[in-house]
Amino acid sequence: MGKGANSAEEAAEVAGQVNSWVEKVTSGLIKEILPQGSVDHTTRLVLGNALYFKGAWAEKFDASKTQDGEFHLLEGKSVQAPFMSTTEEQYLSSYDSLKVLKLPYKQGSDKRQFSMYILLPEAQDGLWSLAEKLNSASDLLKGLGLHLPFGSEADHAEMVDSQLGQNLFVSSIFHKSFVEVNEEGTEAAAASAAVAVEDITGVVLFICHVLNPLLAA
Repeated sequence: MGKGANSAEEAAEVAGQVNSWVEKVTSGLIKEILPQGSVDHTTRLVLGNALYFKGAWAEKFDASKTQDGEFHLLEGKSVQAPFMSTTEEQYLSSYDSLKVLKLPYKQGSDKRQFSMYILLPEAQDGLWSLAEKLNSASDLLKGLGLHLPFGSEADHAEMVDSQLGQNLFVSSIFHKSFVEVNEEGTEAAAASAAVAVEDITGVVLFICHVLNPLLAA
């Protein structure tokens, strides 16, 4: 998105255009994806990506059944946080060290079907070992088809149909996300901007871990 910035004024203008676009397409949930100074006269290309998702559960939760319960923190302490509950049948799987809950969203007008998967380690401190089993972030991205930021300089050149591509490299990647889950469903947004170029895979993922639900309230 955009082209090279030849002055401080042009750099600020480019960053402002990206930030305004991201705020618009995420319904105002994400602002200023590019911080001040992130674009300068050395920037040749900014590739921005944004996603907004709002889905209602196929089976909504009864808000009157939401009650505070004990949420265990990694350091051993616990906090009281609101827990949604339901007596309806759910998609559940149980393993030796892990439980998985699938919560489907109401299907839209097309054939796509989205669901939220919640992974709960049996051990109160089992989050990091679970993360290791899910593999490193770079390997995960490569498996989905995103090779460019981790590839060789030759890989970089092949992705841009221009003489500029021969000298491009990823100098920085900025990412912000917002996820709200309640009895009605989920509202989520994510945006990223790489100050260079990356391979778009077409795969959309929201993935996060919850350390303390009260901090995000």
